[in-house]
Amino acid sequence: MPIIPIADQNPTLVIHKPWVTWGLIATCVAMFWVQSLSGDQGGLELIYGLGVIPSTLVGQASLPPEIALLPPVATLGTHGVLHGSMMHLVSNMLFLWVFGDNVEDAMGHLRFFVFYMICGSIAALSHVLWVPLSHVPMIGASGAISGVLGAYLLLHPRAKVLVPIYFIPITIPAWLMLLGWIGLQFYSVVIAPHDPAGGGVAWLSHIGGFIAGLLLVTLFRNKTLPLLGRDDLPSGLTLRDRARWQNMEQKRQKR
Repeated sequence: MPIIPIADQNPTLVIHKPWVTWGLIATCVAMFWVQSLSGDQGGLELIYGLGVIPSTLVGQASLPPEIALLPPVATLGTHGVLHGSMMHLVSNMLFLWVFGDNVEDAMGHLRFFVFYMICGSIAALSHVLWVPLSHVPMIGASGAISGVLGAYLLLHPRAKVLVPIYFIPITIPAWLMLLGWIGLQFYSVVIAPHDPAGGGVAWLSHIGGFIAGLLLVTLFRNKTLPLLGRDDLPSGLTLRDRARWQNMEQKRQKR
C-alpha cells in the first residue's frame, strides 16, 4: 500500500507564507492544464520537448527540430513541471504541499527555490546514468520533491505526519514515514531489474533526489536552525511566533 501523507503537525515559524512552494504547485497545475488543452499530439510534443530524454542528453540521439523546444541540458530544469496523469500530478503535489513549506521555512524563499531546482536536476541525472540510451522522456516533479523529503528528514524527523492506513488516518513520526518511503524506492528498483525504467517510474531519480536533499540541506538551511529535531531554540532569527516554537519544543521534550 503506498505511503501517502495527508498533513503534518509542523507549522512554519519564520516565513509568513510558503510562496515558492505554492508557486511551484500552481505552475505544475497550470502546465498540466496546458497539456490537457493541447490534445494528444500537442501534449506529446510538450513531453518530448520539455522532458529529459537520456539519449539526447548524452548526445547519442537528437529530436527533430520542430519538437526540440530547448537544448537537452535545459530540460533538467523543465521536466519537473509536466506530469503524465492526474494521479501523477495529485500525488506529487500532495507531498510538496505537506513537506515543502517547512523546508522553505528553514531555507528562505530564494534558497529553497535553488535547492529544489538542484535536487530536481540531480534526480534527473541519476535516471540518465541508469538508462543513458533510453529514448523515453522522463517528466514529473517527484525527483525534486524527493530532495524536499530528504531535507525534511534531517530538519524535522520527530514531526508528526498524518497518513491513511487502510483508510484510517493515523499520525506517525516523520522519520518513520520518510524512511519507509525511501525504502520502498530501493525495493522497487530491486524487484524490477528486468525493466530499467521501473515499469514507467524513474525510481532512481527518486533515490538520487532524496540523497541530494540529505546532502544539500546543511548548505541551504539557515545555519542557526537545528538539524535532527534538536530542542535548542534558534538564535539570530526573527521568528514569526517565537512563543509557539518554545511551546512546540516543550511538548517534544515531554514525549
